[in-house]
Amino acid sequence: METYCQTDVGLKRNSNQDFVYASDQTVGQLPSLFIVADGMGGHAAGDLASRMCVETVVDSIGNSSKSGIIPVLEEAVRKANAAVLKKAEEKPELAGMGTTFVAGVIDGDTLYVANVGDSRLYVIDDERIDQITEDHSLVEEMVRAGKLSREQMRDHPEKNIITRAIGGDAETEADFFDVGLHRGDIILLCSDGLTNMVEDEQIFRIVKREKTLREAGQKLISAANLAGGRDNISVVLARCPI
Repeated sequence: METYCQTDVGLKRNSNQDFVYASDQTVGQLPSLFIVADGMGGHAAGDLASRMCVETVVDSIGNSSKSGIIPVLEEAVRKANAAVLKKAEEKPELAGMGTTFVAGVIDGDTLYVANVGDSRLYVIDDERIDQITEDHSLVEEMVRAGKLSREQMRDHPEKNIITRAIGGDAETEADFFDVGLHRGDIILLCSDGLTNMVEDEQIFRIVKREKTLREAGQKLISAANLAGGRDNISVVLARCPI
C-alpha cells in the first residue's frame, strides 16, 4: 500500500500542534491505521493534547481485546478522551486543552472512519473528491440549519469554533463511517490548516496530477502555505491496493 504523511508548522504559527500517524501494517487487530489530530488550548497544551490522543489511541488498539474494527476504534477514542481530560485536570496550565481526531482503517475494499472535531477525511477517485466526515463545528451546524452557505462558511469569523473535541467533556463520542473502496482510490486525512486554505477542487487536482502520494502531499502543503499558511498543515495519504 502506498502511503505518505507530513505535518508542517505553516507560515504564521510558532509551534506545530498537529500530530499525525500512518501505518500500512497491522496495529493490534487492525490491518492499517491512519490518524490526524489537531490540538488546541495554547502552545504546550495543544501539542500535548494531540500527541497524547494519538499515542493513547495507538496503544489502546494494540492491546484491545474487542472484536471488530468499529468497537476497537470506539474503545480507543473513549480512552484517549479520558486521558486528555485527566491530564488537563492535573495541571491548571493545561485547562481547556483538547484535540480534533480523525482516523481511517483500510481493510480490503472497505474504509472505516472515526471522527471528532473538524479535521477531515476524503476519498478521491478518478472523477471526484468526497468528504466522508462531517465537521463538528459551529459553522457546519449553521450550514445544516440553512443559516449559512458553503461559500460563506469559509470566511466566517467563527469558522474555527468546534463543537466536539477529544478532551471536551466526559461524554464526547466519535462519529463512525464505513465506505466501499475501489482499487486505486486515495484517502486523504487532513487538518483544517489545509482545508481552510485550499478548496476541495484544488485538492482533487493536485492529488490526481502528481505521480506519487509523496509528491501530492508535498504539493498540498505548499498550496496551503502559498495561500497564506495561517495554521499548522497536516496530510496523510493512502492508496487502496485492492
